[in-house]
Amino acid sequence: MTDHEPDAKGIGAVTFVNTFTVHAEPEVFEKEFARTSEFMARQPGFVRHTLSRHAERPGQYVNVAEWTDIASFRAAVAHADFPPHAGALRALAESRPELYVARLHHAGGPPAGPATGADAPATGAPLRERDRI
Repeated sequence: MTDHEPDAKGIGAVTFVNTFTVHAEPEVFEKEFARTSEFMARQPGFVRHTLSRHAERPGQYVNVAEWTDIASFRAAVAHADFPPHAGALRALAESRPELYVARLHHAGGPPAGPATGADAPATGAPLRERDRI
C-alpha cells in the first residue's frame, strides 16, 4: 500500500472492495467494467485497482481499489459522470461495496537470512547504519 498523508479526518489511504455476482456473460461484464475503470483512473486520488475473477466460480468477481483518502473516493462516486457507469454495472451484476482503512501491511519478498559476501559485517565489527533495524 502506498503511504499518503492523512486526510482531514486523519485516516489517510483507504481501500475500496466491491464484490460482484455477475448475471451476464463474463466478457460483457469485464468490458463494461473496463470503461468504469478508465473513468475512475482519471479521478483525483485514485491510486490503483485490480479486478479479479473467482478461480472456480466464473460469475464471481472482486474489485480492490486504493485511494489516497476518503474524500477523493467520495468525490469520484459523486462526480456527475459516474451514475451511468454505476447503472451499467448494476444492470449486469449485483454488488456489495465496502470501504476499508488499512491497519497492517506486510510486503512479500525473499526471506531474510544471514548477510553474506560484501554485505556481511565482519565478525566483531559494529553494524553499519544500513544493517540496523
